[in-house]
Amino acid sequence: MNQIGLDQKKSEVLATRLNELLANYQLHYQNLRGFHWNVKGPQFFELHLKFEELYNDAVIKIDEIAERVLTLGSVPFHTFSQYLKSSTVKEQSDVTNGSKCVESVLADMKVLLELEREILDLSSDANDEGTNTLMSDYISQQEKVVWMLSAYLS
Repeated sequence: MNQIGLDQKKSEVLATRLNELLANYQLHYQNLRGFHWNVKGPQFFELHLKFEELYNDAVIKIDEIAERVLTLGSVPFHTFSQYLKSSTVKEQSDVTNGSKCVESVLADMKVLLELEREILDLSSDANDEGTNTLMSDYISQQEKVVWMLSAYLS
């Protein structure tokens, strides 16, 4: 058992997957910052604000994920080399077209949601209500964002 009464091995597996999620969020966050700064065209005003809203949300999640890794007794990733090595989300550069930016955000969200659902299953199996609640909240919120961004592109 670890400090919070969970199985040590299951907690280590969860922390590993949470670190992967952390890495993906860091790349997603940086992509959102780049889109916020560089989007051009008739969609500028609305997308500039939306990307700011999304990166502010992502930075909160980054902190929550890192703190959950610590709570489980592990060390969160904290270098860009770790993020790049562990992330499925890829860094985007020189994307200024609003629709292309939104498509990229949707692709990132797909990666995040798949990993969050996997972590949700693992946390349920480990009786880890803290991680379970975090992932459940992220999933429901992101599914709404995916719906809205998809409608935007329609």
